[in-house]
Amino acid sequence: MPTLWYESLVVRIEQATPTVRRFWLSTPSVQRPPFKAGQFITFDLPIGEKRLHRWRSYSIASAPEDDPDLLELCIVRVPDGLATRYLFEEVKEGSVLRWKGPEGTFCLPDTLEDKDLVMVCTGTGVAPFRSMLRHLHHTGQPHRNLHLIFGTRTEQDILYRREFEELTRIMPQFRYDIALSRQPNWPGYRGYVHQIYLEHYAQKRPDVLFYLCGWSNMIDEAVANLLVKLGYDRKQILYELYG
Repeated sequence: MPTLWYESLVVRIEQATPTVRRFWLSTPSVQRPPFKAGQFITFDLPIGEKRLHRWRSYSIASAPEDDPDLLELCIVRVPDGLATRYLFEEVKEGSVLRWKGPEGTFCLPDTLEDKDLVMVCTGTGVAPFRSMLRHLHHTGQPHRNLHLIFGTRTEQDILYRREFEELTRIMPQFRYDIALSRQPNWPGYRGYVHQIYLEHYAQKRPDVLFYLCGWSNMIDEAVANLLVKLGYDRKQILYELYG
């Protein structure tokens, strides 16, 4: 079956942090395939001849139940990155982007009534978790405890902060912790995300799932910590790699 490609108008761009932008694509529901919270789309960008150079994948930050005619992406500018240089310097509101998908298996389990979900991320790795949390809130799907652990450098780099803080007020089973690595005056966790799950989940439990999303070095360390230091089963760990 041939791959279906779509062309979408960029209808809004917002600078979320000094290095991150939010992009909204117009994707009328009569044309857009359905997606699951946690999935991604892949752009075909005019930045090279080979597919390896042209294709870039980004997680969908909006939930399936959000505006049916829009998709939101949350993208960090990568130093010397051809794709993000194009997206940040060439793409404007009114530009057209070509993409395929949605794809991916980094999605919520069928049920969350018998387990806690711990979501560990850095930077724009928060995007699929935002989609999942909004989906759970919109649908009212039964769940147990949800714990989002977010890491970045400074307070100005925190993504979706007000939204997640509001979720802690309206979803009593949701907890939100932030670790900042380069802000010594931060009143919360200072350093990296690992200290948080190592503290809260030191006692090995069979009824917890760990979802990890971010750069490869963070994920490698987290997987090693969970498997070796804490003794969790590999089946309790799912991750999405960003590089």
